[in-house]
Amino acid sequence: MRTLTRSHNRYLVILNRLPLSAVKNKGTETMRLRVAILTIAIAMFATPALSAPLDPAVAFPVKMQAFPLYGDGAIPNSKPGPDVETGADKGWIQNVSRPIIQVYLPARVKATGASVLIIPGGGYAGLTFDYEGVQQAQYFVDHGIAAFVLKYRLPSDATMLDKSIGPAQDAQQGLRFIRLHAKDWNLDPARVGAVGYSAGGHVASTLATHFQTTYIANPEELSLRPDFVVLVYPVISMDAKITHMDSRKALLGPSPSDAQVREFSNELQVTAQTPPTFLLHAADDQLVDIDNSIVFLEALRHAGVPVEARFFEKGQHGFPLLARDTWQKSIIDWLTADGWLSTRSK
Repeated sequence: MRTLTRSHNRYLVILNRLPLSAVKNKGTETMRLRVAILTIAIAMFATPALSAPLDPAVAFPVKMQAFPLYGDGAIPNSKPGPDVETGADKGWIQNVSRPIIQVYLPARVKATGASVLIIPGGGYAGLTFDYEGVQQAQYFVDHGIAAFVLKYRLPSDATMLDKSIGPAQDAQQGLRFIRLHAKDWNLDPARVGAVGYSAGGHVASTLATHFQTTYIANPEELSLRPDFVVLVYPVISMDAKITHMDSRKALLGPSPSDAQVREFSNELQVTAQTPPTFLLHAADDQLVDIDNSIVFLEALRHAGVPVEARFFEKGQHGFPLLARDTWQKSIIDWLTADGWLSTRSK
C-alpha cells in the first residue's frame, strides 16, 4: 500500500474541517460531500505503487528460430536430389524434401510450460503454411504456449523410398525435437501436444495412434506419443467412403492395398493409450467429410479415451465462415479445462 502523500493529507484535512453543524444546517448534501471526499481519499490511499518497467527480454516473445528438422544428420527414407521447394513466400509450400521446424516461444512472463507441434494441412500436395502454421503459432504463443511449426516432407516417390511413412517420420522427429530441447526452453516434456489441420490432422492422428511404431532413430528412447491432440477439420480415415481422396492418393498412391488402407485409417488404430483428443469440424465441410471426426470420436469413446468435440452447423473447410475467436478460443478453453496449461503432478 502507498504511503500518504501531501495530496492525500490535504483531502483528509478538508474532510476533518467540515463542521458537524454543517450537517445539521445543510442536511444530506453536506453529508454526501463528506462521503464523496472520504471515498476519494480512501481510493487514493489504497492505490498500489507503480511497478518497475518490465524487462523486454521477459515481456515480449522471442524471435522465431528455424532449425533443420534432423540437424546435421541424414534425412531418413530420403532419396538424393535437388531441393525444388516452392511457395514459401506465398504461404502455400510445395515439393518439400528438406523438412524444418520453426520455433515460436512465448514471453517468459506468461509462459505456461506447455507446447504444441503444429502440423499444417494441404491434402499432402502442399502445406497451408501461413494460415495453418505461422498464424496459429502466434495465437498459441499469445496464450503462453510454445509453438513448433512443422514443415514436413510431402509424399513423393521421387524423393522418398516409402512415401507413406515420410510425413509420420517428420512428425515423430518433431516431437523428439521438442522433448530433446525442453530443458533449454523451460518446457514440460510431459505437456507436449500435436495440433493438426486437414491432412495435417491425419499426420497428427497418426502420431496419436502409431507411436508404438518408431519410424525414426530415437537413441534417447524419448516418448514419441503426444500428450494431447487437437484435430481441426481433420482427415482421419483412408476408407474410400469418407476419406479425402486426393490426400489418400498422394499418401498411398492410386491403388493402395487393403492392408495399407487399414493401417492408415486411424480410427481403426485407436487404443486405450491414444492421447486425450479435441475435435473441431463443420457439418457443411465440402472437402473433408465430418464423418472423419465422427468415426474418430466414436473410436476414442469406445476405447475409454477422453475426447471432446465441437461441431459447427456451418463453417466449411478451413472455417472461412467463422470468426477465428469462435473456434480458436474453444481450443484454449479445452486445454485449460483439461489442465494442460498448468504444471501437472508427476
